[in-house]
Amino acid sequence: MDNTQSLEVKYPQVKDLMNETPIFWKNPDYGQPAELPFSKADIFDAVARWDRFAPFIEAAFPETARMHGVIESPLIELTKMKSAWNQAQATALAGSLYLKADSELPISGSIKSRGGIYEVLKFAEHVAMTKGDLKETDNYAILRSPEYKQLFAQYGVMVASTGNLALSVGIAASTFGFKTTVYMSRDAKAWKKAKLRANGVNVVELDTDFSSVIPQARQAAAEDPSIHFIDDEGSADLFIGYAVAAVRLQHQFKQQGIKVDRDHPVIVYLPAGVGGSPSGVTFGLKTIIGPYIHAIFCEPTHVPSVTLGMMTKLNNAISVFDIGLDGKTAADGLAVGRPSRIAGKMMRTLLFGSVTFEDPTIYKYEAQLMDTENITVEPSAAAGFTAIERAITEVPAFNTANATHIVWATGGSMMPESERLVDHDKGEALL
Repeated sequence: MDNTQSLEVKYPQVKDLMNETPIFWKNPDYGQPAELPFSKADIFDAVARWDRFAPFIEAAFPETARMHGVIESPLIELTKMKSAWNQAQATALAGSLYLKADSELPISGSIKSRGGIYEVLKFAEHVAMTKGDLKETDNYAILRSPEYKQLFAQYGVMVASTGNLALSVGIAASTFGFKTTVYMSRDAKAWKKAKLRANGVNVVELDTDFSSVIPQARQAAAEDPSIHFIDDEGSADLFIGYAVAAVRLQHQFKQQGIKVDRDHPVIVYLPAGVGGSPSGVTFGLKTIIGPYIHAIFCEPTHVPSVTLGMMTKLNNAISVFDIGLDGKTAADGLAVGRPSRIAGKMMRTLLFGSVTFEDPTIYKYEAQLMDTENITVEPSAAAGFTAIERAITEVPAFNTANATHIVWATGGSMMPESERLVDHDKGEALL
């Protein structure tokens, strides 16, 4: 019996993954006690660093001035979208529906503005403190001075990405003055590459899948000690940068009167590619907000890398290509065949479950969101909507009037109008 056959016997849903059949997978280890390598203190350390950098961010990126250098996205109730949803679905949604619009995050217009920019900030602070004379009590706007620009120019930042992480790291690192290089897989959109080059970023294009790009970028970075490599498959700083979202979301819950307790569950739907950003966010949600907020990951049927890794408990030791999948999806940000080294281990007891979807459905929800609420997201950012019906039918406790459902929109506001119109037309044809 080969490895795949033995996996099918041990984990019957692997067969569905192999057949590209949409599934709902409930994590059998959810809620078990666990020792985690990160803590609440790590999250608040990151919150403090973001606060220190706010004057720099406000000065360097005028679009953040209204928020005084805070990079955060709105939490938007989708009353019209919910009505349209209920007319189209067999099972009506009883609770309220919200969008966490990371698609509108400043600087890179995606969830990667959290982890990607945070890791660049942390590296810049390290260089400025160890090679310059920056103190934590300084006004960090001084990092825009010619002296610091000169210092940062002696260092490099490198990352591998299918798109949105490249935008956040590339724009932030080049703004500091770091020599910035981005390795991109064939899934990367042309407009994202053009935007990076316009910001002075060196874009290296490789005609291969994302999981093959990372080792090449990692090797290139290792050859130069002045280069900091941002590792999408295993960076602790990326992970903690994403987790800060929970502190901000808790504040938004208070502002908007959203309760979270046994009788008021909150279900959060997060698109997953390599799994780093949804895992970081989920760790934050469970650590800061508690046991009654539940995360569900959403992945394409052709690339369910985190689901496969967690289901089989092999995590990053298995790839979707190992079970015969092609790894191709219209959701470019989710086109990652092997999950991060951190995702499965951290999510073992924190992730409620996951859902896989067929590509056409994301275009449908993307168009519906535009038609009902006039909100633009990119295809992969509409993935959260694909999980709602499965969640409320498989878990009746989630479909009460007191439940709150939050779709995490991971990117989209920087999409060119031409791309948006093409995607919208595809979705309209399916509605």
